[in-house]
Amino acid sequence: MNVIKKSFDLGDGRIVEIETGKLAKQADGSVVVKMGDTMLLATVVSTVGAKPGTDFLPLSVDYQEKYAATGRIPGGFLRREARLSDYEVLISRLVDRALRPMFPSDYHSDTQVMISLISADKNIMPDCLAGLAASAALSVSDIPFNGPISEVRVAKIDGKLVINPYASDLERATLEFMVAGSANDIGMVEGECDEIQEDEMVEALKFAHDAIKVQCAIQVELTEATGKTVKREYSHEDHDADLKAKVYADTYDKVYAVAKSGSNKDERKVGFTAIINAFFEAMPEDTADLTKAMAKHYYHDVQYDAIRNLLLDEGIRLDGRKTTEIRPIWSEVGYLPAAHGSAVFTRGETQSLTSVTLGSKDDEQMIDGAFFNGYQKFLL
Repeated sequence: MNVIKKSFDLGDGRIVEIETGKLAKQADGSVVVKMGDTMLLATVVSTVGAKPGTDFLPLSVDYQEKYAATGRIPGGFLRREARLSDYEVLISRLVDRALRPMFPSDYHSDTQVMISLISADKNIMPDCLAGLAASAALSVSDIPFNGPISEVRVAKIDGKLVINPYASDLERATLEFMVAGSANDIGMVEGECDEIQEDEMVEALKFAHDAIKVQCAIQVELTEATGKTVKREYSHEDHDADLKAKVYADTYDKVYAVAKSGSNKDERKVGFTAIINAFFEAMPEDTADLTKAMAKHYYHDVQYDAIRNLLLDEGIRLDGRKTTEIRPIWSEVGYLPAAHGSAVFTRGETQSLTSVTLGSKDDEQMIDGAFFNGYQKFLL
């Protein structure tokens, strides 16, 4: 058994350890990330080939906190792990948003990332280690991945910035952000804070990015130690340079004109569809389906380029607005007579009809999770 471990300091004496080669060895890549008594097992698998007709990355990311990690038995009649909680879904999305842009745009194999909390210290929050665990698992696999990345929580506690603070200290935080990125760029920021100056915000992001750089560097060392520096070869897309040039030549000006017309969404859709249909009708009857699929893909690129160039070159948006103009906004309260409260909010062609209900103590939702066990009275 070839177990490889790497560790790094968060800057205040707290150590995070990454281990690979001991658990889940049949996965394409697996690591265990440990901080104190908190341990996360991350595994990644990806099919060798892509399903025919797939033109996107079928990536699924699941973060799950096992009840046994905190010494608890699941509640409910069956006493079994249930579906992901809202909190686990949100953490899964945080990791997904950080990982997805790092895969090659032409990689279309089904890919699954599983992150499981297998041991927990209730004062060490595992969500800020999930992105690191997922990226490290991908880094030690042969799955094409333009990483590594990492994800950290940065908080200002008692006037001092801290990376991945203890849960007990977060109560005193005046700033709390989850920041994800690579060694070169920040890719995602999410969080909350009291009112602060811009330079404080920049300082916090820089502080977080410096920590991310350290974690990316340790993943590079881990990858080199495992010898997984060469990724698998793949070919999931067929391309025809001549066809691409013809699609651009025949449709770009027409798409640009429709985009500039300032028509509504339905009219634009009809106009864009008519352009590609006319292109297909001009093709020979015996044109292969694969060729038509490629032409449709190139047409999507034409739309992207035309709409982007219209905005950058002429400052005109799809609905005819300039970059300094906003869509018409109106709102109305009390729209639903029988509801406890309601409102309609409209911006351009987008509408939201919202209702609110005031319940009693009996309407509270019981939350039975690995970390939190209690009642929630606000339901969104």
